Amino acid sequence: MGVLDGDQGEEGVRGGVRQKSDCSGQMSGGRWQQTECRMPTGITNKNTPLTERRRRGRRNMRRLVVFNSVSLDGYFVDINGDMRWAHNANKDEGWDKFVSANASGGGLLLFGRVTYEMMAGFWPTPMAIQNYPIVAEGMNKLPKVVFSRTLDKASWNNTTLIKDNMVSAIRTMKSEPGLDMVILGSGSLVAPLTQEHLIDEYQVVVIPVVLGKGRTMFDGIKERLSLKLIKSRTFDNGNVLLCYEPSV
Repeated sequence: MGVLDGDQGEEGVRGGVRQKSDCSGQMSGGRWQQTECRMPTGITNKNTPLTERRRRGRRNMRRLVVFNSVSLDGYFVDINGDMRWAHNANKDEGWDKFVSANASGGGLLLFGRVTYEMMAGFWPTPMAIQNYPIVAEGMNKLPKVVFSRTLDKASWNNTTLIKDNMVSAIRTMKSEPGLDMVILGSGSLVAPLTQEHLIDEYQVVVIPVVLGKGRTMFDGIKERLSLKLIKSRTFDNGNVLLCYEPSV
């Protein structure tokens, strides 16, 4: 599923991540190889104020965004490790458009093993394609990376398996040109990458349900992380999107 939708209009947001340029490429040997890139709009020149040049310079690195649904009591999976509770049965046309727009956007999806197996076991199925055609098409088509020491292969379409040195691999990927990256689910990625200060934005959808027990995506964090709210949106079905960036 997707992330912050493209009609929100803030800094060229599309498909859950802020796009810095119109680039295309493919994964090869666990590394993103850019094949084409068109010059972005808003090119910096000597007359651009220094603060603006610095702000744009920071955006030249690939961004790493987390997109997760959480319960009102803060869990992203229930006590059984299941995420199906996050499906809100209340009909909301605005939410449906939001989800479809996210799935149609660009980005490189990142998973831990558990979330990957859950997603790979659903989105390619006839039921998913029939019931959620736009989202299924996006999920099956987008480039994906799964980090796992135990998987022998990644059979889901357009997926690269990286078995070792996850933090080092992410640092390298952030420094290279290419699509911005989105973590879905995958607490095994969110917590260690948060501790390494590698995540640029947290997009959290609060679902109006209380689980009582479960696991947070920040399990294992050893230091306090201060965040600043940069965007929010409330949906008629009760879901609330909150977007945060690290405050330092």
